[in-house]
Amino acid sequence: MQTAKTRRTSAKPVADDRITARIPRANRLIIERAAAVYGATLNQFIVQTALDRAGEILEREEALRLSERDSQTFLAALENPPEPSEKLIEAMKAHNRLVKC
Repeated sequence: MQTAKTRRTSAKPVADDRITARIPRANRLIIERAAAVYGATLNQFIVQTALDRAGEILEREEALRLSERDSQTFLAALENPPEPSEKLIEAMKAHNRLVKC
């Protein structure tokens, strides 16, 4: 028999994380119907739907989309960067004074 002192503690597997929500009964019934049509349990449906929506939101908010003209301008600036302005040089000097790397 293990005592509390000798018992190993391990991190909870990610699949054991729990999210709870309180919703009106009418909303639950709608979600249950959709899950049944989808062929999933209520839990599977909620998790998959939340993941799908999260992916859409992150893609929309984190992706950088440029027009053809803007992407050409960006690539040209990478290939032929302009000389640093006086303001940028001063900012770099201030950064070097303040931050020791």
